[in-house]
This record gives sequence, C-alpha cells and structure tokens, in this order.
Amino acid sequence: MSGPIVLEMIDISKTFPGVRALDGVNLTLHAGEVHGLMGENGAGKSTLMKILLGLYQRSGGTIRLRGKEVSYNNPREAIADGICMIHQELNLIPEMTVAENIFLGREPLKNGFVDYKKMCRDAKELLETLHLNIDPATKLRKLTVAGQQMVEIAKAVSYDSSILIMDEPTSAISEQEVEQLFNIIRSLTAKGVAVVYISHRMEEIYQICDRITVLRDGQMITSDLSANLTEQMLIQAMVGRTLDQYYPKQYLTPGEVVLKVENLCLENKFRDVSFEVHAGEVLGFAGMMGAGRTEICETIFGIRRATGGKVTICGKELKARRPYQAVEVGIALVSEDRKLYGLNLVGSVRDNIVLSALKRINSNAVVNDGRLNRVAKEQVERFRIKTPSISTKVSNLSGGNQQKVVLAKWLLCNCRVLILDEPTRGIDIGAKTEIYKLINELAAKGMAIIMVSSEMPEVIGMSDRIVVFSEGRQTGTMDHLQATQERIMRCAMPRKEVV
Repeated sequence: MSGPIVLEMIDISKTFPGVRALDGVNLTLHAGEVHGLMGENGAGKSTLMKILLGLYQRSGGTIRLRGKEVSYNNPREAIADGICMIHQELNLIPEMTVAENIFLGREPLKNGFVDYKKMCRDAKELLETLHLNIDPATKLRKLTVAGQQMVEIAKAVSYDSSILIMDEPTSAISEQEVEQLFNIIRSLTAKGVAVVYISHRMEEIYQICDRITVLRDGQMITSDLSANLTEQMLIQAMVGRTLDQYYPKQYLTPGEVVLKVENLCLENKFRDVSFEVHAGEVLGFAGMMGAGRTEICETIFGIRRATGGKVTICGKELKARRPYQAVEVGIALVSEDRKLYGLNLVGSVRDNIVLSALKRINSNAVVNDGRLNRVAKEQVERFRIKTPSISTKVSNLSGGNQQKVVLAKWLLCNCRVLILDEPTRGIDIGAKTEIYKLINELAAKGMAIIMVSSEMPEVIGMSDRIVVFSEGRQTGTMDHLQATQERIMRCAMPRKEVV
C-alpha cells in the first residue's frame, strides 16, 4: 500500500485570457504510489503538471510538498525539490552519447574539464540499477525510440526524484518494452517514489496505477482507487457520456481487390509478404515493435525500395520508386509520427490540408486563394476539425484534430488505398472514437484501408481481417471473428511459427 502524502495540489485554478483552463482542481500523491491522470486532450492535465513544475504560475490554489507550501518559478527549482517530468516529446540530443544526455548540464569535472570516464561509469551504474542493457558511450541517435525513452527515464531517475511525472511513456514502444517500463516503475515505487502516470491507454492504467484522477474541461470529475473505477465509469467521467461501443466498427461486404501484394521483400527488414485489400475493407496489421509493419507500408508507398516481390493496384502493377508516384495512382500514407512526417507545424490548418492537392486545386500554376480557402473549409467541416479558423497554426490543435488534418490532406488526393500507421497514437478516447467513425465512413465509400496498430483491442475492434507479423515475417492471418489477443500474441512472439 502507498505511504504518506508527499504532494497536495489544492483548489488549483488557472486562467488564460478568455479561457479558464483549470477550475478548483485537487490532486493528492502518496509516496510509493502510481497515480493515473486521465482526461481528453484539453482537459487540463498538461496545464496542471506545468503549474507543478513552475512552467505556469497558478491563478489560485495551494501546493504543498511534504506538508510545506511551495511555489516554483521554473522547472529547475522543481527538480531541485525532487520533482521531474518525462515528456511525451523526448528532450534529448541525438548527436550526444547516452551518458552526455543523462548528465547534461551536470557533468562531473576533473581539473576544470569534463571527466568523461567518471560520467560513463556513473551512467553505466545507473543504467544497470534500472536493468537497462544500454552502452552509455552510444550516440543517442543509434537507439530505437524505446531505447531513447529508457534513457529519458534514467535521466529523470538520476536527479533522485521523489515525484516522477510520465506523459504518455508507452506511446512509441512495444508490449515487451512496456513490461520493462512497468518493472522500472515498480522498482521506483518500492523505494518510495510517487509516479504520476498520464496515458490514454485504458489497459495500462489498470495494470500499473493504484489510484486514478480524471479531469474534464478543467475540473476534477473523480479521484479514487483504480479498483473502484470500472472502464465504463472512466470513459463516462472523461467524455461526459457513456460510450456504448468503444470501437464503433461497421462490418461491410468487401468489394473487388484494390491492392495486391505478392512476395514483397526488403533486405534485412521483411521477406515474402503477401496479402490483398478489398474495397470497403479494413485490413489490420498487428505485431510487436520492429516486426516490419511500418517498413512494409513505407515500401508500398515508395519511401523504401523493395528488393523483391510485386505490388498491384486496381489490376495494374505498381512500380513506384517515390511517394509522389504512389499518390498519383491512388495510395496515401498517414505516418505514425504525424508531427515529423505528416504536418508542417509552422503552417496553418489551410496550408496543411491543401498541400498534397495544390496542382489539382490551382489552375495554370496560379495560386487561387479563394479556392484554397473554400476547399480547406469544406475539409474542416467534413472531418469535424475543431479549430478557431483555417488560418490557425496546426501546432495549436489537439493531437486528435492534428490527425484529422493529416487525413483531410490525403483524402483530397482521391486515394483508393489509405494506409494508417498508428492512427490514434497519443490522442484521447473521444478523439479516437472520431477517428474510428471516419475510418468507417471511408470504408463505406469503398476505400481500401490498411491500419497498423500496436493496441490489440483497437486492431481487433476495427479490422475486418488481421495480418500478424514477427521479425519481418508474416506469421498469421485471421478474420475478426477468429481474432483474440491470445492468438495474435502467439503469432507475434519472435520465432513463433504460424498458428
């Protein structure tokens, strides 16, 4: 059971010009507990944590750390008091080594110079205590996203934090790596560290959290032991209504074959991959991180060049060597990293939406602002994108609305095949349901859809058929009636044969 209270945030409020972001929110943390903080994007979770860290100054309320009232002007002051946050967007430097990233700004010195031997030794010792098999001399860019996430955690632990805030820590790691993360969290809480765990993944919340607090529209809706809160209660608390169907999948009669892949290979990534996608069908791709799912999608789209095999779209062989050639024949790819590959974050909603169809919208190579505005507004309405205007910077939108902008952009190309790589990663439950409804609408109009997802309930709940991959091999294919989490896991485990 958790220990004494280490942190109290009492009646916290925050007002921005014209917006009351937080209204009388309370949060209590105990030593040795994992406290889940849940709510839709915009519910106030980030604002509350930024106030705790000193990034924002509260408009009202009190913060007590171990019974003493505190107020921080910046994160450095919070870190000095043992409060550290691991952000969803990793704050690491790729060209530096693991050790340099961990001790950045706190490097050990010897005779006025950085003592690299001691720094590597200390980093190795820290990594070993967390059971992380990572070489501290390795350049960070050589690690996987999961490896970089573990380095971020090691960096936070190196501050001897008594309160650790984790924001969507599993958004880019596999199930095996999630279990490794959970083991690290359990080892920290056993030493009395209090963990605030922010996540949209319901199954993880129940697996790791002792207590859950739900925010909605800047207010605390409920806070209780996780054992006392059912999934339906959490959903209702987060969105203000019951969701009768978590995955509102509509099962349709598939049409003709739109995309056919035969014995597709990419050296050192995957081999002998074969499948078909029909009009009106959602084909799910399941498997662990590194199974080759993303590489297969990128090869079909022309980002990577196949070393063998054949791809056919609407009966014609596809020989796309560049993405624009795939777009020309009706294939669109929504990347798993929308911020890096799917959006121009400094551009407006309008500019992002019309980007892929400028040639079709404009005539005679002359930009027609009126037509661009009209098309963008139509897409905003069609996809129910919540934005103050089409001129708003896309970086100011929530994750769910950013994802809708990416979809709106690609569907202006009149694509026949839509590849969705982790389409709901990092977005809240309400926005997920909106994305699922859009997938249903597109399938109903005859689009062939490939959906890659690391969330097994999602891939089972939204797919007509599922293809499972492991270590670059296709290890199982099943329809939605046959699919269970256990069967998918048996196929997805490394070195397992087809079940």
